[in-house]
Amino acid sequence: MLPMLIGAAPFGLIFGTLAGPAGLAPWAAVAMSLAVFAGSAQFIAVTLLTGGASIPVIIATTFVVNLRHALYGASLQPHVADLPLRWRALLAYFLTDEAFAVVYHRLQEPAPVDVRRYFLGAALAMYINWSAWTVVGIAIGRNVPGIEHWGLEFAMVATFVGIVVPLLKNRAQVAAALCAGLTALAANGLPYKLGLMVAALVGVAVGMALEKREVRS
Repeated sequence: MLPMLIGAAPFGLIFGTLAGPAGLAPWAAVAMSLAVFAGSAQFIAVTLLTGGASIPVIIATTFVVNLRHALYGASLQPHVADLPLRWRALLAYFLTDEAFAVVYHRLQEPAPVDVRRYFLGAALAMYINWSAWTVVGIAIGRNVPGIEHWGLEFAMVATFVGIVVPLLKNRAQVAAALCAGLTALAANGLPYKLGLMVAALVGVAVGMALEKREVRS
């Protein structure tokens, strides 16, 4: 998880600096990181708050952005299906892009692993990291104006590249990633971040079509 923690640090820092100007009290910004625990959703919520959007619009938009977690859950379901409901609910709450990438990659290895401990360890590391950097961002934001314009968010982009690339192991997966990426760029102008959902659906459709074709051949 260490590379993921380093990549998420600037992202959490920037969120903390943006929360104040958006109208969130320090305690509210920290509570948001603790309760929501979703970087992209938190950034979108802060942006919409700044623009004066209504609560239903904020909820709907962040819901659409986080629909990708349904895909993560579907991928992990076979590995956690035998766990008690309380464990599945707990792990679902802590599920993030980074934790999914690390856990899913480990589950593909033949060596046995305690899914509960491995998953929870990865997730809690990111949870503590994200919350801590939010606090640091709140503190620094008051003393270092304009830090959100330093380009620190590039670290998160690099992290996501590092998440995706190692998971692309065959032609169908590579094609799915490329098609999803191109669709996301083309549909970037859609309202409420719907372009992300369209890109996910296109990627899934392309990947499934190619996998079926490979099975038949």
